[in-house]
Amino acid sequence: MSDGGIMGFGGGLMWPLWILLIVVFIAVVRGLGGNNTSSGSYKRSPLRILEERYARGEIDEQEFEQRKRKLED
Repeated sequence: MSDGGIMGFGGGLMWPLWILLIVVFIAVVRGLGGNNTSSGSYKRSPLRILEERYARGEIDEQEFEQRKRKLED
């Protein structure tokens, strides 16, 4: 007879182990996923960074154009 637990997954104290294994599995899969743009780990070009700084107002138009010319040379 059964003690009311879910024996297919070990029941009782085995649940924390299963949860831990699932979390580790997900972490490994994400780590092996390579460069994923949604994770923010992709490399941005210097021009893209410059454009973003200009868009945020960190630099003015004159500085933007000057730095852009240097990058294009």
